[in-house]
Amino acid sequence: MLGLKLPTDPRWVNIVEKNIEEILTDHAYCEQKAASTAISLIVSFPEYTDLVQEMIALVKEEISHFKMVHDKLLANGWILGRDRKDDYVIQLLKFFPKGGSRTTQLVHRLLYAALIEARSCERFRLLSEELEDRDLAEFYRKLMVSEANHYTMFLGFARQYGDRKEVDKKWQELLDYEASIMKDLGKHETIHG
Repeated sequence: MLGLKLPTDPRWVNIVEKNIEEILTDHAYCEQKAASTAISLIVSFPEYTDLVQEMIALVKEEISHFKMVHDKLLANGWILGRDRKDDYVIQLLKFFPKGGSRTTQLVHRLLYAALIEARSCERFRLLSEELEDRDLAEFYRKLMVSEANHYTMFLGFARQYGDRKEVDKKWQELLDYEASIMKDLGKHETIHG
């Protein structure tokens, strides 16, 4: 369903289980960045009323997810650590060239967002199925559904605003590129890396 070309090695969950505090901290910042992305899309493309409306709802949802993850940290007696650089996103953002028309820029940003949500969804599914902590596994199962909805929303907007054939071609090329960078990731307790 997600179209990812290289699935995460299930052994990644073993890495995560050795440091739940680290994955929760990374996850909290991912939720915060997702809310920031939605705000950025509103600021950058205010003329797209339907997009703005959906991004308003998304900001609320992502910041509520941030609170849920933060609450998990606090319940375990931990505090939110510092933000870490996200090697996955840094590598991903190198794919599309800078510039182009406003529509092209919008489509590229929507495709990046769709892919990040798809990978998050895939990782959350793994956590929901493989974590020994069943409470945490159930937490990730619920979040997985949201991520899938976000992925389809972003991809749908990209197809709505861009030429469908061209968008689908770019999407497949981005998926191929993402698979190539994923070969070197999955060795740390981070949501994407």
